[in-house]
Amino acid sequence: MPEPTAHPTVVYSADLVVPMTAPPIADGAVAVRGGRIVHVGTRAWVLDLLREERADAAERHLDGVLTPGLVNAHTHLQYTSMAAVGAGRYAGFDDWATAFSAVYDRGGLDWGGAAAEGARALLAAGVTVAADIVTDEAAVSALADAGLHGIAYWEVMNWSNAAWRRGGRDRVIAELERVPTTPGSGLSPHAPYSLDAEPLLDIPDIVRAHGGRLHIHLGESHFEGARAGATDRHAPDWHFAGVESFRALRESGYGASATEFVDRLGVLGPDCHVAHGVYMTAEDRALLRARGTSVALCPRSNEVIGLEAPPVAAYLTEGSPIAVGTDSLSSSPSLDPMADVAALARIAREQGYAGRDLHERLLSAATFGGARAMGIDIGPDRLGHLAVGAIADLTGFPMPVGPVADALADLVESAPEQRVAVVSGEVRSGTLEEVG
Repeated sequence: MPEPTAHPTVVYSADLVVPMTAPPIADGAVAVRGGRIVHVGTRAWVLDLLREERADAAERHLDGVLTPGLVNAHTHLQYTSMAAVGAGRYAGFDDWATAFSAVYDRGGLDWGGAAAEGARALLAAGVTVAADIVTDEAAVSALADAGLHGIAYWEVMNWSNAAWRRGGRDRVIAELERVPTTPGSGLSPHAPYSLDAEPLLDIPDIVRAHGGRLHIHLGESHFEGARAGATDRHAPDWHFAGVESFRALRESGYGASATEFVDRLGVLGPDCHVAHGVYMTAEDRALLRARGTSVALCPRSNEVIGLEAPPVAAYLTEGSPIAVGTDSLSSSPSLDPMADVAALARIAREQGYAGRDLHERLLSAATFGGARAMGIDIGPDRLGHLAVGAIADLTGFPMPVGPVADALADLVESAPEQRVAVVSGEVRSGTLEEVG
């Protein structure tokens, strides 16, 4: 007979458990021990197995749906106090940037306190993992302080080639070394239009040498899209033109997209994910797939700023790896990625997507897809799916559950506001019923 297990076990059961990398399980359960998942299956099977193991187990039940912990794959927690900017409606990226800068440049905001408030909002929404872009050092430890998983990306912007050579490179290396490596760290070169070519060329090497990750805003402004022109397709290859920046490339008459530009500089790759991906051609999207680069879609932020909707139907049809982000409260109504999932479902249908897999794929984008974007879907500390050995992050949605397809549709189209967040096996927000 097996010896009793050394650590107490908690069984999280629900009317429906959605592992994301396995079929949904009606009347399912997830057994957790030491912050890790030890069993996933039907409730009866999991409880029987634990009895055979003589495990000291307690059960917590949810009338509703359990999924992997939600992943917000693009946000800026430090801008949580700038919700007044996000409450506006703008005529395009430049219009929004003017409103943002007026508040940011005024100064006097408590970035650390705002980031902590944002982390609490993530937990309330059932988010357990985030890609947090940090611009001011006071906010750099928000994920670590809140006990959340994910990556803090130090944002790098507004460096000319000359200033970069005079000391910018050394400064950014020093800044990266101050970013907590728990839960994870990386660099975020802001965008192709806010950095010259030399920093965009160097930053990937810097972060890769430090074992970190990359994240960049790409295809968020119309300026970044491919343009036809007299020198476009028949000119000598533009990367031999010696331009100092993407803006200079455009001023020289070349029509290459921002995606092509950063690819030539080595930014894209499986250790990089991009945010927005609105203004991208089929060739751009194919380039992302070829490089193994995911895109975090943020449709509500795009709408606030006054941009076009992301080509979500094309991403789905083409099999592109996608994730879901909210962006910050300076351009979005909330930090709840499920609200963006609902927006993506509506947009996909409007764009002609008719696949019966829509709801499951968008739910996957908000969980497994986000973890994949950050490279934390595999390995010993994997997240984003419910599987044996993974870190026990779960999100619970209290809701009536009928047939599986209907439940997934209800969850994606109108997720309940009340959530349960379980981080490393511990309930951090919401409540569950104690059984027995």
